[in-house]
Amino acid sequence: MLTASVSPMGGGVFFALHGLATALHQPPDLSVSVVGLCNRPDDGDLAAWRPLPIAACGIRGPKSWGYSGGLAPALRSARADLTHVHGMWMYPSLANRLQARGGRPYVISPHGMLDPWAVANAGWKKKIALRLYEGAHLNGAGCLHALCESELRSLRAFGQKNPVCVIPNGVDLAGNEPVHDGKPDWFEAVPPGARTLLFLGRLHPKKNLPALLRAWALLRQRKVPGAGGWHLVIAGWDQNDHRHDLAVLSDELDIAGSVTFAGPQFGVGKRLSYGAADAMILPSLSEGFPMAVLEAWCAGLPVLMTPECNMPIGFEAGAALEIATDPASIADGLADFLTLDDGQRRAIGRRGRRLVEERFTWPKVAAEMSAVYRWLVGGGERPGCVLP
Repeated sequence: MLTASVSPMGGGVFFALHGLATALHQPPDLSVSVVGLCNRPDDGDLAAWRPLPIAACGIRGPKSWGYSGGLAPALRSARADLTHVHGMWMYPSLANRLQARGGRPYVISPHGMLDPWAVANAGWKKKIALRLYEGAHLNGAGCLHALCESELRSLRAFGQKNPVCVIPNGVDLAGNEPVHDGKPDWFEAVPPGARTLLFLGRLHPKKNLPALLRAWALLRQRKVPGAGGWHLVIAGWDQNDHRHDLAVLSDELDIAGSVTFAGPQFGVGKRLSYGAADAMILPSLSEGFPMAVLEAWCAGLPVLMTPECNMPIGFEAGAALEIATDPASIADGLADFLTLDDGQRRAIGRRGRRLVEERFTWPKVAAEMSAVYRWLVGGGERPGCVLP
């Protein structure tokens, strides 16, 4: 497994990769090792990978590029039959492309990084990367991995003719059970008796949080019944000082008293956060197959999300309510949600939990991915999840 970040600070890609790698690692039948970049040496981060062997390579130069002199030697030392690359546009793609010249097959999981919004974001840099190395890297993959049908369409629209396996992310049911015995550190900021709407993820423009804050202000301007009894918690790690911009906007909108910025939540803190929340919201402009929604469903929470989250099965199963991406539409969706009673909200959450149990556990996902690996390495019949 090759990744641009071996740390939880890598966001949803880290948690998806960690869950998949852990479920796949069944030596001697199938052994998984991890090679990736490490922004800062942290024994706590690396300990989370045990018992998988891991090579954490320090970055030299700009973190956005991720050059590491140790990455290529670590890939050679792994002596793997196959490499699975998670993410795009950074130095690991180039390092893998150079290693693959020896004939080693590889899979690429873009994790939503070829969706139109993602490609357009800092688009000039990606055009350069595409011409210099990423185009050849994509074209040389034995198989591309799409998390959903929407990502499959994005891959084809981008011009990729490789075989594509369509396999969703999964979730560890036991490891993501909400913790109700205790409260997260942010809970003291919530007014007594208030209910909590939780956002949990990376603080990045694609998450569309300014629109969520404007929608939150609109609820109060419209005096929507019940809105005053809810508190918005924005939990996540900051990227490029986006939290500062959000806090300034919150003050300008005069909603700071009903919004808490909770900072990063990992491990027990994340499970406590889901346990203390009454609902979860993801107003994103672009996603692959968001782990935060799977985790919220695992916790039995009702979810509000945009179609851009690429999880239409949530709407079809009645496990999520659909919102659009602009502030007025988000406010409309929130107002509709507030009209539901507690029983209706709990029913939405139960349907989400059932959906995860039936479709999105890591053992089921790992079995499909293992079949793809064996096909690429040993030939034989193409797995049903692979589209030619």
